Amino acid sequence: MTNVTDPSMDPNLDLFVKAALGRKTIDLVVLDVRKLTSLSDVFIICSGRSNRQVSAIAEHIQLDLKKQGITPLRVEGKKEGHWVVLDYGHVIIHVFFEPVREFYDLEGLWIDADPIKTKSLLNTKEERI
Repeated sequence: MTNVTDPSMDPNLDLFVKAALGRKTIDLVVLDVRKLTSLSDVFIICSGRSNRQVSAIAEHIQLDLKKQGITPLRVEGKKEGHWVVLDYGHVIIHVFFEPVREFYDLEGLWIDADPIKTKSLLNTKEERI
């Protein structure tokens, strides 16, 4: 398991996680894909319970990160709300409608990626216990 204390990991990664956690996301997972692809360093995968919620989560992430001076290189799928991809270069955030996430199974596709635990993610898990 990779931790954000890894010196080679972006120290601002927790900003992305906090933004994704801001709108009642479901099952947020952070994967270290640096050893597996040159597309990105990190995938953040989360879900919403409806198309509308997926679009709202994506909008919230964009606005929250924009306040931090972080803007995406590209955003795809926000209007439809089935699978929104927010590409920040080294971090790619996937926001899925739950059934679509199950169908595409990115966690299964990237099974060799190490999970990452950030401070915000650890705090969220503790709150649910």
